[in-house]
Amino acid sequence: MSDYAEQLLKAGNHQFTAKMFYEVAKIETGKSCVLSAFSVLSPLAQLALASVGDSHDEILSAIGMPNDNVTIAVFRDVNARLRSVRGVELKQANKVYVRNGYTLKRDFAILSKDVFNSEVQNINFDNQKKAAAEINAWVEGRTNKRIKDLVEPSKIQGDTFAILVNAIYFKGNWKKKFKKSLTRNLDFFISKDKTSTIPMMYQRRDFKYGESDELDAKFLEMQYEGGETSFVVVLPNQYDGIDALIEKLKDPAAFTKGLTTMGTCEVEVTLPKFKIETTTDLKIVLSEMNIKRLFNSLARLDNLIDGEEHLHISDAVQKAFIEVNEKGAEAAAANKVGVCFPISVNRHPPRPKIFKADHPFVFFLMERDNILFNGVFRA
Repeated sequence: MSDYAEQLLKAGNHQFTAKMFYEVAKIETGKSCVLSAFSVLSPLAQLALASVGDSHDEILSAIGMPNDNVTIAVFRDVNARLRSVRGVELKQANKVYVRNGYTLKRDFAILSKDVFNSEVQNINFDNQKKAAAEINAWVEGRTNKRIKDLVEPSKIQGDTFAILVNAIYFKGNWKKKFKKSLTRNLDFFISKDKTSTIPMMYQRRDFKYGESDELDAKFLEMQYEGGETSFVVVLPNQYDGIDALIEKLKDPAAFTKGLTTMGTCEVEVTLPKFKIETTTDLKIVLSEMNIKRLFNSLARLDNLIDGEEHLHISDAVQKAFIEVNEKGAEAAAANKVGVCFPISVNRHPPRPKIFKADHPFVFFLMERDNILFNGVFRA
């Protein structure tokens, strides 16, 4: 990937992730949640290439791309890069289902295949149950059966012309694993006055660690095998600091700046084992992120289907999953969009830093500088 494309993707992804995370966390107030803003970028970029006018400009602005040529270059590079990540299982897949009797416009079909490695298939949307089952089986197959029932039969309507589906799946083992024998049931402070007893993993090793005065939080980064992916935890210093932290992370620069505070040192890590599943109504979330025209009669998806120009997005949903345990992490997400009308060296080693994640925190699953998944754990 060229340096220019790399920087554009990073900036666009961080900006989009910060906005989407804030909106999802607001909807899921008081709950743990997980999302993959990164996996929403591909279907949105496809829809941008299928759009004209204000619909097109709205999407490009949201994903941080200046024009179609750059969008094509960036996403072609992204898909090639993800296929070459070392040490972990990381897969992203795209598919466009088109109503029987209709075809994608030739230029869009070529771009979908060339840029997004997207499959295209005609399907009988009139048989709602069978069509939903077929799409859901495809998603399950691309996410190790972690994402089920993405498409509800009732959401496939008589005026559904196409459904764009995206799935992303990650599975990785820690470079430095936790020992199961050290996992203990300990108190987790849901708030400073309320606790819950949950399994907490422990290890004392060298990790990247930092402290951000701006966020009033600690940073910890733990790598997966292969060294190209990692798990970053941002832990508020205060037991009741999670909502203030989420508010500050609305600014994507705050997370990026926090990462720069990290250096390698010995850290005593206490981290919960956890599993989270979240279903997000992307139609609501994206509308809050100023992608509005796609969902009404102002949409101009003129480049999508031969002979049909007055199309809009009828429904958009993401299901995401993450599990973190002693071995490592497993995460998956799928989106459906329905188209309708520094290291310091000391002579005497310092005492280890303490990173005890015994109260709500924000997490990020990273591929180098790119955020693949993120969320909040509240127990």
